[in-house]
Amino acid sequence: MSITNQDAAQPFVDFRDVWLAYNEELLAANQFAVEAIDLQIRQGEFIAIVGPSGCGKSTFMKLTTGLRKPSIGSIRIDGQPVNGPVKISGMAFQSPSLLPWRTTVDNVLLPLEIVEPYRSNFKRERKAYEERARQLLQKVGLGGYEDKFPWELSGGMQQRASICRALIHEPKMLLLDEPFGALDAFTREELWCILRDLWTEQQFNVILVTHDLRESVFLADTVYVMSKSPGRFVVKREIDLPRPRELEVTYTKPFTDIVLELRGHIGAIRQGSPVAAEAPVISQ
Repeated sequence: MSITNQDAAQPFVDFRDVWLAYNEELLAANQFAVEAIDLQIRQGEFIAIVGPSGCGKSTFMKLTTGLRKPSIGSIRIDGQPVNGPVKISGMAFQSPSLLPWRTTVDNVLLPLEIVEPYRSNFKRERKAYEERARQLLQKVGLGGYEDKFPWELSGGMQQRASICRALIHEPKMLLLDEPFGALDAFTREELWCILRDLWTEQQFNVILVTHDLRESVFLADTVYVMSKSPGRFVVKREIDLPRPRELEVTYTKPFTDIVLELRGHIGAIRQGSPVAAEAPVISQ
C-alpha cells in the first residue's frame, strides 16, 4: 500500500488540547499542572523544552511516556493513542542511576532484560545483544570501560553509559530530562556532541528538557518555552542554524542572539509579564 501525502505528514508526537490535574480534587477545582498543550512533532525532529522551575516540563515528559494520562485531551505517538507506558521510547535523567553491582555493559543491557520482545529472547540472543552494547559504548567513547563498575567511572562516563542504556533497544524516541545538568561545562559540551552525532546517525525523535539555553539552541531543531504553572507552551522558536553544528557556532552572533531572545522570554515569564503569560505559541 502506498503512503499518501496525508500519512507522510502525520506528526510523530501529537498532543491535542491536553490538560492534566494530578487528582480528582484538583480537577474539580480546575487546578492544572499543564494546560492547553497543542504540540505536533514531526518524525525525526529534535525539540527542546525550556522554562522556569516548576513550570511543568517534567509533567509534560510523564504525559509523553504514558506514565500520566491527561485529564482532558488526547495524545498520539507514532500514530497510536497513548493509553499506558510507551514502549518505543528510551529515557535518561540528570542522575545516571547505574546499578553499582553491575558492570557498564551489564547496566546498558538492562532494558533488554526487562522490555519485550527482547526479554523473551535475552538468554538466547545475549551474545548479539552484548555486542550491540559494546559497539554503542565504543561510539560514546567508553571503549575499554565496558567491564568497569560505575564507581570506577567519572560522572560524565556514567552519563554516557546512561544514554547508551536508553538507546540499546533502538527506540524511536529519546526523552532526556536535564541529562547534563550535573556535569562540568567541558564534559557537558562533549556530551552535546556525542548526542548530536548519535541523533544524526539514527534520526530518532528527541525531546530534551533543560535549563541550559545554550544546550537547547545547539542541539534542537525547535525550542519551546513553557509558562509558569500551570504550564503551557507560549513560545515556539525554530532554530535555523545550519547543521551539522560544531561547538564554534556557540560563539557566533546568530547563536547568542537566539539565546538572548529565549532568555528574554523566560525573564518576562518569571517577572509575571502579562504579555509573556498570555502570548500564543509563535513561530520565528
